[in-house]
Amino acid sequence: MAATCDVCGKGPGFGHNISHSHRRTKRRWNPNIQRVRALVGEAGVTPKRLNVCTSCLKAGKVKR
Repeated sequence: MAATCDVCGKGPGFGHNISHSHRRTKRRWNPNIQRVRALVGEAGVTPKRLNVCTSCLKAGKVKR
């Protein structure tokens, strides 16, 4: 599953793991994506499965 939100487009952030000896290895921070059955469309009656981040769910940007 792609780690992108279908509502806000939030994707993974990239950076480094830095060990105690300061060696750097690549890592990524994925957003907390949930597969949600949401109502979409101009009337808001068509149920569809969306990948939505939890910050959009908490903000009420998705009608479940």
